Amino acid sequence: MASGQHAPPLLKRTNSAAGYANGTGLQHRRSLSTIPSSRPTRSPQPPAGMASGMNRASDPSYKGKTPSTGTGTGASSQHSSLSANVQPRYDAAARRPRKLRSQYPRGSTENHVEYILVASFDIDRGPVMEHQYPVAITGDEHMLAELMLPDQTHVRNQDWTIFFLHKDSSQEEDDAERQAKDERRARRNRRRDRAKGIIHESDDEDGEDGDLDDDLDDDDWDDDESTDSEPEGIEGPPLVYVLNLVNTKQDKTVKRGAVVKAMAICTRHPFLHIYKPLLLLALEEYFKAPVPETLSMLYNAVNEMDLSLMPKLSHLERHLLQSSENKDLFVEKFEQMIQARITETSGVDVDQPLDASRALLSQPGIFRSGSKAHIEGHAAYVVPRDTHEFESRVMYKGIPIPIKVPVAVMPEIVGDFSLIKLIQNFSDTNSKSPQTFPLHPHLTTNGPNTQPIIVLINALLTQKRVIFLGHNMPSGEVAEAVLAASALASGGILRGFTRYAFPYTDLTKVDDLLKVPGFIAGVTNPTFELHPEWWDLLCDIPSGKMKISSKIEAAPITEGLVYFQQQNPVYANLVHNSSSSGSSSSDLTGDAAFMADILRSITTRAGERVIRAKWRAWVLKFTRIAAAFEESVYGASALYIGNDEQEANLTGAHGGHGYVWVDEATKARELAGNVTRIEGWRNTRSYYSFIQDVAQLYTIRPLKGLDLAHLHDRLRTQRLTPAQSREIYDTLAKYVTSYDEVCLLLSVAPEAHAGLFYVALGLFHKDRDVRFRTADLLERVAEHEAGQHWWRALSRFEKLAYVRIKREAEAEARAKLEKEERDAFSAVDQRVS
Repeated sequence: MASGQHAPPLLKRTNSAAGYANGTGLQHRRSLSTIPSSRPTRSPQPPAGMASGMNRASDPSYKGKTPSTGTGTGASSQHSSLSANVQPRYDAAARRPRKLRSQYPRGSTENHVEYILVASFDIDRGPVMEHQYPVAITGDEHMLAELMLPDQTHVRNQDWTIFFLHKDSSQEEDDAERQAKDERRARRNRRRDRAKGIIHESDDEDGEDGDLDDDLDDDDWDDDESTDSEPEGIEGPPLVYVLNLVNTKQDKTVKRGAVVKAMAICTRHPFLHIYKPLLLLALEEYFKAPVPETLSMLYNAVNEMDLSLMPKLSHLERHLLQSSENKDLFVEKFEQMIQARITETSGVDVDQPLDASRALLSQPGIFRSGSKAHIEGHAAYVVPRDTHEFESRVMYKGIPIPIKVPVAVMPEIVGDFSLIKLIQNFSDTNSKSPQTFPLHPHLTTNGPNTQPIIVLINALLTQKRVIFLGHNMPSGEVAEAVLAASALASGGILRGFTRYAFPYTDLTKVDDLLKVPGFIAGVTNPTFELHPEWWDLLCDIPSGKMKISSKIEAAPITEGLVYFQQQNPVYANLVHNSSSSGSSSSDLTGDAAFMADILRSITTRAGERVIRAKWRAWVLKFTRIAAAFEESVYGASALYIGNDEQEANLTGAHGGHGYVWVDEATKARELAGNVTRIEGWRNTRSYYSFIQDVAQLYTIRPLKGLDLAHLHDRLRTQRLTPAQSREIYDTLAKYVTSYDEVCLLLSVAPEAHAGLFYVALGLFHKDRDVRFRTADLLERVAEHEAGQHWWRALSRFEKLAYVRIKREAEAEARAKLEKEERDAFSAVDQRVS
């Protein structure tokens, strides 16, 4: 078979959003998708799942399924002849993606905005609260008014502030939510029992079908209960995030010649920055009409914002979207949400092929955002041009205000901030005039010349008191630095920073601030610098300098540090020297090289999302190294949960778990560099919250007892023998089959770190069976909603190897079939003779 017969499909692969490129609607794509495919069922060509999801939807073999379910359902039985006899390990319900639902369903009782506040400055009484709408959020109006009117506000025409309120939800709300969760869980359990043949006495035959239908809507994993708010762990209920705008209007008819008013929006959604344009309009309107009706108009407008077409993503899907630069990732889910809405409103099944009796123009138009039809107003429904943000609008006084809401929100990510701005502010100054720090084991992990950003993240991880000082700066810029620092240390993985962050505070609240252990605060008053007993690390934003307090508490000598030095006497001195040597050769932690890479990426104009992904990888690496340290020193770690029984049942999965080093010497050196930082972290809020999160995520993890990150890291970092690599490739091919398992594999092989390159190297293994199984695994990945983008990122060399292997497998299957037919004919001839 000529290679030219296989090359065109590789070149024709386009993402599922390609139909929008020239403003063509989804209807046009659907009319073309009714043409039957001429490709054989078991063709050795690259996977059909890489084509448009709409083509799969109209294929009779996918009847009744959403476009995304082609990945999980029947993958092992359809993708090649090699696996035709393999029995699936999961039932159909486990192999398909979960039922797609909205993050904010229509008819939900939850408001986007809970309160709107207005404060003003009175020359005689000081800050005064004028209105709290619809009801008072708290009785301490003076405290709120002071937060809404920061110092030196009168010298600026406009200023923004952000602060958080710890407001408990009512007992009635808690009870209702708990009861609803219990009912959903009971329905799920009954459905699963029925699937196993267990019938409960409470299940009457007449109501079983209806119960099952209801349960399908509620069948979700626990990690989907909340996608945009802080989980309720040891820290308490979600915070109320407050975005505040202060305006100063010059008026010669009043005392001091100016009127100062502030308006704030209170929400439990961390993406509070989306309301900035609305606050600007509403506060301007309030100056003209300072009455409660003005607040009512804003309150109703923001709460009528429709986010019902924003799909609800699982934890793994959010992780993939956050770490990917691809603007079309999971675009199929937005299509499905729109299709379901069209079906719901018009009663037309959009998944069925169109016929002559149904005019194409009678269907609602679906276009890509920014297309000509969208701009001209012909689009009834719009798919976002970037799936990282959902595009909606708020009608305020008859004016449509465009709003972009983040689709995937990770823990501790609040508001709109720039990590690049934070890093540059302190790194540029240090590069021009390097500063030396007094030694502290928790902070100066690379000696006195430790990079300032590393000193900052060490302070946050070890729960030190951190203050950002912005003298003569707008309080909004100071608050942004605090939010960026919280996200820097969290990486979207760790918790325990935002709840103890004070984006803006002042001298009147020092006593309350000092009662909080390990706070992160933003201030504008230079008096704080004169009191080193109030803080452990001071970050002066205007000068770009950091200062470690002379009154900082000394780091205790812990048992873990002593045990490590006893177990590794060769590296005992390195632990001490890492805090005293300033040479670059003592970069045991790798932080100097990491910061050089970060600064190089910023210099080459890498985007904010790239820098955040790199920091997320750093935080994840730190937690994995901490787990390895605990296992090495204490014999076990609460940061890793393994299933020994299931691990023993995974044939061939003997690769272990945890972070992977090239050799034991490298491992000991890196642990020696991190030991003081790890020991400082092990007694903090974020450490205990992370243990809780690890336990919770383990319950919803697709593959228990198998550490895919460990297996992938072995392929990436170690020199393996053919037998060792065969074991890993066979394990991946055998156990990565369902939708969620492919998501898990993609999460440990991010696009920014070579993607599937090391997995695809199995196509060149010396063992023929390994090559075939790797090709099957890559085919399942390419049929996956997200995996298709990883597939496209592979080099053409690897894709051609895939085509060659599939062609070889097809030839073998055909030869085997012909041999069986010849043997059958021979047996018939013998019986006839």
